[in-house]
Order: sequence, then structure tokens, then C-alpha cells
Amino acid sequence: MRTPQVETAGQRINKIEVGKSAALEKVELGGYLEARRLAKAVMLYWRYKINGKADRVVIGAYDSSAPPKSIKPTTKGYSVKAAMAKAGELALKHSENISHGGYRAALRSEAELARVEAEAAVDRSLQTLRKMLIAYCDHLEAKGRPSHKDARSIFNCHIFTPWPEIADRPACEVSTDNIVDMLRRTLQSGRGRTSNKLRSYLMAAFKVAMAARTDHSVPVEFKAYGVSANPVPPLGQEARLHNKADKNPLSLDDLQAYWKAISAVAGPRGAMLRLHLLSGGQRVEQLIKLRTADVKKGAIVLLDSKGRPGKGPRAHKLPVVGKMQPDIASLANGGEFVFSLNEGETRVSAGMMANWAKAAAPDIADFKIKRIRSGVETLLAAAGVSMEIRGRLQSHGIHGVQATHYDAHDYLPEKAKALEVLHRVLAETESAKVVTGKFGGKRQRQ
Repeated sequence: MRTPQVETAGQRINKIEVGKSAALEKVELGGYLEARRLAKAVMLYWRYKINGKADRVVIGAYDSSAPPKSIKPTTKGYSVKAAMAKAGELALKHSENISHGGYRAALRSEAELARVEAEAAVDRSLQTLRKMLIAYCDHLEAKGRPSHKDARSIFNCHIFTPWPEIADRPACEVSTDNIVDMLRRTLQSGRGRTSNKLRSYLMAAFKVAMAARTDHSVPVEFKAYGVSANPVPPLGQEARLHNKADKNPLSLDDLQAYWKAISAVAGPRGAMLRLHLLSGGQRVEQLIKLRTADVKKGAIVLLDSKGRPGKGPRAHKLPVVGKMQPDIASLANGGEFVFSLNEGETRVSAGMMANWAKAAAPDIADFKIKRIRSGVETLLAAAGVSMEIRGRLQSHGIHGVQATHYDAHDYLPEKAKALEVLHRVLAETESAKVVTGKFGGKRQRQ
């Protein structure tokens, strides 16, 4: 007796009429492979039941020319064996998620996860290095830190302009290699000190973004950048050489010549230049912010925010002595700002002060207004004024537990004596041979 041949899946597919379906093979983990003939193709499905209701999932088109034993789809579609392998994958996903709604519920979860991940990717793409650095500068400005201007300029010149692609990359994806390339370019352009300042500002910006997770004093907007590590490298030994102080103080002769020149400048400009020098060469950025309300009897109060990350400005009190008095009186005439050309309505800029000072000293070689500050420090040191009093006078900073937390003395008498020494030395004639020290000693003029 002849054993009847078992009909193959391919033969069953060939017998299916247009619009009809047929079961082909059972899937081990549940359901079966189904074929349905359409007008121009045969489609394969995984059919199954959940909670008594039938459902089917499209696998793809049937490719009659595919190798029968192939388990991977071709460019035209699936062999029966490849379709069974795919149906097995779908059945496995269904069984693993049966308690949560099966295959369809798993699809919805995957779609939701993909949506969340896509939104997160879009959000990350918007939280760029450029945006973070601008936010950091705004953060500095909100804290009253004048360094925000310098940081903005350096970021613009040495990151945003030459490295737009990296600047517009998500901040959390910026690498150490990227940072080093930026620093190297700045250094190789002959700006060693600027390269180190760029590194410091970048280090601080990433530090703020990282701290947003644990420090409630940091604005919450910094959390959005997703920064978990600081890519900025430590300062190398060679790079430290570029941080050496630019000691180029005005000499005593230059200071006396400058004093003589500005003594003859009339009006508010002359008064402002004289106050800058006679007050001990205060930081111009701080001095020009002096408000009329901070002009007290015999003293003025400046706000020193330099070198105080995360803290508010510190009151820096200065005595008004000698020739400072008439100039203060002429400028503090009721408006909001003392250093002003429009009766206190707005203050002058540091650039204006620098230009006026330079114009008054055309014969002083390489004159810069910042050299006045170091020149005054040098003059007072030569006159015997102690380092501590010079530091108090020029507000170099107060360090140590005792000075910071216990010593409440304002040092006005000591500052006044130091300023008197300064005024006296500035007014000396060329024939003077000695500089009298604060404590009665004498030193030969060099």
C-alpha cells in the first residue's frame, strides 16, 4: 500500500485562492503561521489568541524563490522557515508579557519607551555647550561677578566662532579631546594666558552643571544639560608658566608724572582719574560702580565681588583723605552714580576711564591703567607700608579663619595713613631724595 505524501507548506500556499487564508504550521510557543493570498502577493502572519480573541501580526511577503532552509528574509520576503523563525520571536515576546497584556501591550511599551528616548535625544540636542556656557555667564552676572564679561568674550572668540560644531553639540557629549583641541588652538595662536583662562572658565561651567544635581543653590536649569563628568583636564605643568603675574608697575617717576598730568585735568574726568589714583589704585570695575548712597562721612564703600565664587560681594571701606575730599564732593552731587558724566544718571565705563588715563599720560611708555594699581602697591611697599595694610587698602582678599570670622576691625585708620603716604610721595618734587616710611623709617629713592 502506497503511503500518501504530506503536503508541504509551499504546496498549500499555491492552492490558496485570492482573498483566502490557510494555516501552515504551528508555532511552538503558541499560535501558528498563516498565509493569505492577495491580488499580487501572498502575505504571512503569526496568528494567535489572547483572552479568547483572535489576533494576527504581519510578518511579511512570501518569497517562493527564497532558499527553503533559509531563516533570514530576502529582499523580496520570507521563506516559510524564515517566517516560522520570525513567528517564534513574536510568540516569545507575547509569552514574556502575557501578564501585562501580551504582544500588543509589549509593543505599546516599546513604542512609549522609544518615544521617551526620542524626546530625551531631542532635549539633549537642544542642551548644547553653547547654551550651557551662556547660562554660566548669566549665572556669574546674576551673582554680581564682573568676570562674566571676560568669560563671554573668551567663549565667543575661542569656542563659538572657531568651533561652531562642537559649540552646538550636547554639553554632556563634549569630550576631553574636544576641550584640549580648543585649548591647544588658543595656545598656538600666541595666547597662553587666555588659553589658561579659557580652561578655568570651562572647568567652572561644567562644575556648576554637575553640582546642579546635589546643590540646591545652583539654578535648576543646569540639570537639563545632563553633565555627569567634567571633561576639562587639569592644568599641565607647561601651561602653568603662562599664569605668571604680569608685573609691570609704573615707576615712581611715572606715577608722579601721571599725578602731575591729571592734576591739571578739569571737570568730572579729572576728578575721576584723581580719585582712582588717590584712593590707592582701586580696581576700576569696582570703583566706577560707586553709588552716591555709599559715600559716607569720611569714607566710601565699594563692593568687592572678585574671587568670591558662590558668594555675594564684600563691602570694601576706604577713607576719604586729603585731596580726595573736594573731588568726591564735586562728583557725589545727588545722582545715583558717583562716576558719571550726566549727574549720576548712568555711570562711566572702565574703557572710558582707561582711555582718559592714557590720553593724560602720552609720554609714559606702554601706559595701561592697570599699571597704576601695581605701581601704587610698589610705591607703598618701598615706603614701608606693610603687606597686610597694602592688601587691606587694595582689597586683595581676606584669608584665614581669624581674618574672615573674628577680625571685625575696618582698618580705616591704617588705610588712611597709607593713603597719606601715597599722597605725600606723589606730590614730591624731583629734588626729593627720600621716601618717608609709614613707621618713621626712611628709604633711599631708587
